[in-house]
Amino acid sequence: MNARQSAQDLPENAVAQHIEPPDGSEAIRPEPSNLFEDNPVRFDVLRELEGENILGVGQFSFEQVTELCKLAAILEEVEIWPYHPLDGKIAVTAFFEASTRTRTSFESAVLRLDGKVISIADGGTTGQAKGESLADIGEMFNAYADLIIMRHTRTDSLEQILQSLRIPLINAGNGSGEHPTQALADWFALLKWKPGLAAPRAPGAEKLELGILGTPGSMRAVKSFLLMALLFQAHIGKVTVISEMADPFGEDVTEQLKDAGIDYEVSNDVREHLPGLDVIYMNSIAFLGDSYRNLDARFKLDAGSPIKDSAVILHPLARLDELDTSLDKTHHNLYWSQAHGAVFIRQALLMAVLGRLDALPDLNEIEGQPRAGR
Repeated sequence: MNARQSAQDLPENAVAQHIEPPDGSEAIRPEPSNLFEDNPVRFDVLRELEGENILGVGQFSFEQVTELCKLAAILEEVEIWPYHPLDGKIAVTAFFEASTRTRTSFESAVLRLDGKVISIADGGTTGQAKGESLADIGEMFNAYADLIIMRHTRTDSLEQILQSLRIPLINAGNGSGEHPTQALADWFALLKWKPGLAAPRAPGAEKLELGILGTPGSMRAVKSFLLMALLFQAHIGKVTVISEMADPFGEDVTEQLKDAGIDYEVSNDVREHLPGLDVIYMNSIAFLGDSYRNLDARFKLDAGSPIKDSAVILHPLARLDELDTSLDKTHHNLYWSQAHGAVFIRQALLMAVLGRLDALPDLNEIEGQPRAGR
């Protein structure tokens, strides 16, 4: 018996439904329980995040990422809203740049935890359109909410609003900077697919060949995915970045790759490298200055591409024609699972940052599942 079939002492409406692929699709939907069975969540690790700003991938430890993913896997199995974890908490989703998935998944995460949302879907409706500074906007936010989730076109937007902000801030994308919660969603999908990534690498275990079709120095989601990969360096054999640019990283990322001791290569020949890759992470949209550009647009994948049979594809979305819809129903498709899982990893992060982990029910009482001790 598992959490999707029965849960002792939980209301019937507290049991979540696993999101299955559509009929006729071979798209991968890894079972969340693969990640936490016989591997209890360490709440002491998650409590380290209470009250913290979430600005970039570099602030996370391996343990914090894996414990967030394990908690997210539980939240994907058990509908948690009847326990009102964020009751009384208000989050502002302040999006000064267009967004579909990030804003709505954050708002879904808050609402499903029984919190409240003040939604700013268009920065043009704020005082910034009249010339108000982000520092002044931050001062106002202190009085209105318990947490701010912000996306902005400017890379320096975080330091600007943090001049006056005294409540936690979650970076939902800052110009060409970072997108740390997208990286959490990316690796949550990978950890459900390969649960062994959440533990020290076993002697003799195969390492993953990781391929990136994109430019980390200009694409914040790609950059954050790559930086989080450094936490899993023991499981990674090589990183191959396929880009139109000779130096797609930027100096800071290059230094971190060297410090981590990860073998990496830059190439502009996608067909040469595809057959050897286990994970393919791709994107083409970059926000540069004041507009979007479609970088690396000539690197395209479709069902006829020479992809290793066991390989999976990730994409932060939105996509253009670099990821053909002919791959959507294939067993290479991990990107729908990646997108769906974003709600649960953001739920886990929100509960940790807002100090509401104690609002969880006694997970040890869920029949058939080893749950975290407190």
